[in-house]
Amino acid sequence: MDLLNAFVALANFVIVPAISYGSQLALGALGITLIYGILRFSNFAHGDIMAFGTMVTILVTWWFQSLGISLGFLPTALLALPFGIAATMALLLATDRGIYRFYRRQKAAPVIFVMVSLGVMFIMNGLVRFIIGPGDQRFADGARFIISARDFKQMTGLREGLAIKTSAGITVITAIIVVAALFWFLNRTRTGKSMRAFSDNEDLALLSGINPERVVLYTWMIVGALATIAGVLYGLDKSFKPFTYFQLLLPMFAAAIVGGLGNPVGAIAGGFVIAFSEVTVTYAWKKVLVYLLPENLEPAGLVQLMSTDYKFAVSFAILIIVLLFKPTGLFKGKSV
Repeated sequence: MDLLNAFVALANFVIVPAISYGSQLALGALGITLIYGILRFSNFAHGDIMAFGTMVTILVTWWFQSLGISLGFLPTALLALPFGIAATMALLLATDRGIYRFYRRQKAAPVIFVMVSLGVMFIMNGLVRFIIGPGDQRFADGARFIISARDFKQMTGLREGLAIKTSAGITVITAIIVVAALFWFLNRTRTGKSMRAFSDNEDLALLSGINPERVVLYTWMIVGALATIAGVLYGLDKSFKPFTYFQLLLPMFAAAIVGGLGNPVGAIAGGFVIAFSEVTVTYAWKKVLVYLLPENLEPAGLVQLMSTDYKFAVSFAILIIVLLFKPTGLFKGKSV
């Protein structure tokens, strides 16, 4: 029985949150790796692209809520999500046409694109803060839990309860659907194959008649959709605060680099590596160890390696280690 209680406690505080967070990071890292693989630069504005798409979704969600429109036990934000995706796609296409295209035609070095993306990041961050404010914004409605800890205890008779939030379930299901759709698009459609060919060898792709501007167009549209979905799922699971999305840039880049920049499979794997590392290192293991160890060996402290305030330091440490010892990542992406 103690073993079961220990496993439930571990699932409740480590496994389920890490799977949900890993799915969000994977979707964010996919956007970063697509831009790096196809457009060949590191987009530091990606976190604020997520914030912009989430902001539009929140505003439309509030509008729907004021009209009495809802999805019952599901969050109303799922109805508003297509509006957020469309607005983000429009913003990215306008940004590309007004800013990035000029440098692309000049054949500017990747470092120039990075500096430009930093400028875009600050502008987007300011825009989001100006429109919706810098504070926490909660927009989740519907049922909070798929199963609550109390219900789980009543069903099983265990001392520990397993609570699975609706947002966590939606995150995992949505991530599976989105990733499956993306891989189908990249591997089965003509446009997707063109994007892969352009990523593998730009000169050869141009010689074979692939339109580079069309590839760029579809890349930004896909990135806009991925960023908005990742941002909304993160906001539903935690809450929305513009600065938080700027902070997410580090774990998302770490996920993309750990998996292998430019490799979509690597981005997904990297997302879960970073998520499980952050959650595991910052979790207080006392509750689990109390069930597993004899009474005379029970720990007096929390048995927490690092405070949750330093969880991004875990991402940074993993990022440095990978850059030093395996710069192409787990799945042999482009070296950084």
